[in-house]
Amino acid sequence: MTTPASPTNPSVPLPDGRVVPALGQGTWRLGDDPRRRDTEIAALRAGIDAGLTLIDTAEMYGQGASESLVGEAVAGRRDEVFLVSKVLPGNASRRGTIEACHASLGRLGVERLDLYLLHWRGGHPVTDTVEAMEALVAEGSIGGWGVSNFDVDDMTELVGPAGGVNVQTNQVLYNLAHRGPEFDLLPWARDHGMPLMSYSPVDSGELLDHPVLTSVAADLGAAPAQVALAWVLRLAPDMLAAVKAGTTGHALENAAALAVDLDDQAFVQLERAFPAPSGPVPLEMR
Repeated sequence: MTTPASPTNPSVPLPDGRVVPALGQGTWRLGDDPRRRDTEIAALRAGIDAGLTLIDTAEMYGQGASESLVGEAVAGRRDEVFLVSKVLPGNASRRGTIEACHASLGRLGVERLDLYLLHWRGGHPVTDTVEAMEALVAEGSIGGWGVSNFDVDDMTELVGPAGGVNVQTNQVLYNLAHRGPEFDLLPWARDHGMPLMSYSPVDSGELLDHPVLTSVAADLGAAPAQVALAWVLRLAPDMLAAVKAGTTGHALENAAALAVDLDDQAFVQLERAFPAPSGPVPLEMR
């Protein structure tokens, strides 16, 4: 499935030729509190309406509660969205990956995921996970597959000895405060024609009170989170991002980040406050 980007949401091509919007919606911790369910569903739907049609979830999030929430939010709108979910490493054996995917499909109430990711590397051989992913593609349960939290050495093994040449993306922690992937992982991905996907692009809110970020945002007439998102998306089409919103207002604020134009002065200020790595940095996770 190809999900066209909105006029303001840049298009990011995947290696298999499908196109997805650069900015999508994350769902970590959505669905945890039943009292917020209606508000969170409204937020996801508002994001879809605003062009944030990629939705990223995982079986780990709320032990499936997030997937159920997403399923309700996209009911009747399945063809409008690009659905991504993830298998836990403990389930990522050949048989376990297939069973976990089928369980995710059931919670989501859909017949097919557009992208299915290995959440991080665990004890099962990657070759077994790759074989399961390819089997899921062959049976039509997923449109493609990828990984998350893989460093350069992991990716090299994946596309080499493990036979994972059909990997579509690697979802990693990347934001102003965590720029490690820029040194070696991003160049590796570019060389292989594969975009990275940023999770926690606003660092779970932890960097939003940084004085330089708040100053730059004030100068641009934007919210700090919008500036942080615009900064990550400067790398599109080599980078896409999934950002969470728990309310309709927050979803619309995230979508408005696509209209933020970072000028040279803003880039200089942010570069000084959040310098790029000068050498390899072990891949960070959260």
